[in-house]
Amino acid sequence: MKLHRYITNILAGLALAATFVSCKKDYGNLNSPTVESFLANASASELNNLVSGTESGMRFNLALYLDDVGTIGREVYRFSASEPRYVSDLLGASNAVLSNSNFYITNPWASRYRVVKNCNLLQDAATHSTLISTAQRNGYIGFARTIKAYQLLLNLNLTDSNGIRIVVNDPDKLGGFVSYDNALTAITGILDSAKTDLGNASIAFSLSPGFNGFSDAAGLLQFNRALAARVAIYAKQWSAALTDLGGSFFDLNKDFNLGVYHVFGNGSGDQLNPMFIPQLSSGEVRVAHPSFATDIQPSDDRISKATLRPPASLDGLNSNRDVWVYTSSTAPAAIIRNEELILIYAEANIQTNQLATAVSALNVIRQGHHLPAYGGPVTQGSLITELLYERRYSLYYEGHRWIDMRRYGLLGQLPIDRPGDDVWSEFPLPVSEQP
Repeated sequence: MKLHRYITNILAGLALAATFVSCKKDYGNLNSPTVESFLANASASELNNLVSGTESGMRFNLALYLDDVGTIGREVYRFSASEPRYVSDLLGASNAVLSNSNFYITNPWASRYRVVKNCNLLQDAATHSTLISTAQRNGYIGFARTIKAYQLLLNLNLTDSNGIRIVVNDPDKLGGFVSYDNALTAITGILDSAKTDLGNASIAFSLSPGFNGFSDAAGLLQFNRALAARVAIYAKQWSAALTDLGGSFFDLNKDFNLGVYHVFGNGSGDQLNPMFIPQLSSGEVRVAHPSFATDIQPSDDRISKATLRPPASLDGLNSNRDVWVYTSSTAPAAIIRNEELILIYAEANIQTNQLATAVSALNVIRQGHHLPAYGGPVTQGSLITELLYERRYSLYYEGHRWIDMRRYGLLGQLPIDRPGDDVWSEFPLPVSEQP
């Protein structure tokens, strides 16, 4: 499915604008007669265009988000002769700091709130439409709320204790910033509301192949609960995480890659995977942090995510491995998949002192990657160390390492690449969001 193909001209500005510098500027004017008419009584076709635009918009600045968290989390280097801030600001080189006006925060921040805007519009339009059934309305709203929660979480991952805005429906009356903990609570609430919606829904819209197996109401509900489990471990709500996993597609015996994905295509108007850079490239490259190879255990097949290449260097940084997670220009990118859910299950069991159960789950991951069964001490501390190792390599360059080390208070263990470099704990709020 070519996502862009289904977006009408009237919605293109709402769904696809990619570069805005603040939440407020990202919202535009929704008071034109055309939009008022659309909101008053949207047809299923118009609502479906919004769904497609929402899904498409989630891909905007995804590579920048992954480079942000991957670089600070010492997973990757992004070498670019035209953009030195990847190796200066993001790594804290010399006197460099994270600026609140630079592309690495303003662009992903705006892209995520652009999708939130689309979700709010979809929810409002479905609420007021008389041309769809109640069950169909619940489907549109449940999808909108689920995606909205996911997008808010990504921005919270960047700004952490600086917080995010939750209430952004009215661009002239934006809600204030809420703290990290309160934001997680609000995101959980949005996901829980969507759960109720999807439990009483029929789906009248099509989704891309990235949702294969999860495009009906039951599948979207499983996707929703998978995201809820991720939020629950961030909030240290371990029992809630286990409950959420029970409603998700978590399965110790199924394919690690079962899940929901962003998809890309080379058709007219579609988007190629921006995380893909061919192996052995020069100039613009994305390479693995050297510690990826030095820290990996013998026989671990996840070494294939960083393939050997001639050494690449920039500003005192060096690597001889290409990032090889996304292996073609149309390779999908995981939103959430079963391997992460198995690791969430292991983590929640460690934290609730069900250590034998946690070891069994960790062994599913280890043996799935050609490693022997875990043989270390069966204590919470040792198993957390093991968990973080498995998450590091299983979820490499999927956007988790920096967040994981931060939530366990271990940022100080990330390697310092050059004298004077820093490991940042969070991004500043974009300049246009400053009071």
